[in-house]
Amino acid sequence: MYRIASRLASSIGSSASKKQLSSRVTYSRSYVAKDINFGVGARAAMLQGVNEVAEAVKVTMGPKGRHVIIEKSKDGVTVAKSIKFKEKAKSVGADLVKQVANATNTATGDGTTCATVLTQAILVEGCKSVSAGVNVMDLRSGINIAVGGVLSDLKKRALMISTPEEITLVATISANGEREIGEMIARAMGKAGKHGVITVTDGNTLDNELEVVEGMKLARGYISPYFITDQKTQK
Repeated sequence: MYRIASRLASSIGSSASKKQLSSRVTYSRSYVAKDINFGVGARAAMLQGVNEVAEAVKVTMGPKGRHVIIEKSKDGVTVAKSIKFKEKAKSVGADLVKQVANATNTATGDGTTCATVLTQAILVEGCKSVSAGVNVMDLRSGINIAVGGVLSDLKKRALMISTPEEITLVATISANGEREIGEMIARAMGKAGKHGVITVTDGNTLDNELEVVEGMKLARGYISPYFITDQKTQK
């Protein structure tokens, strides 16, 4: 993530010994510039970054989640991306949380705060176990086994939503508590059906609008503007 660039200068007529000395000095500078941490110190510094990001993100969790002033947002991945540290070790820990939030957002579009809270809990307890002498690979295997059990239990507890009111409740939470948006999404899903396509675009008025288009929409024109060779005739 961090790139260390070193400049090599050579002068005409310099001796081989000078070249060798210059090379050694450059390598030495490159080595000193790197920040290398091991063991307990590395874990502690990384965990500090994880905790600071997670503490800022977790307050946005759930339907009654609070806003975070830095971004005026209660979206987990947005808050996580906004936090940066000067210390490299803390940045590594923060980046771990951001990767989890980004992956969750890409896969589901929601649940980033929950994923962040779970990540913090796993890392905190994992570091405690490693410090107590637990083998790292055994710990990893145990986490994977636990994940399988949790997923199986969640599937049993999951409730399929189908009614407009249930859809409204879920959509309202994702819309930061905006009931009007939640109801509009429920109406859109009711009109489009389970396998329909719903798109969201910026409007030109102050009111939210729902438009239903029957049939199939096909794009027309050139796939790329670079196919146009005559700008006047657009051909």
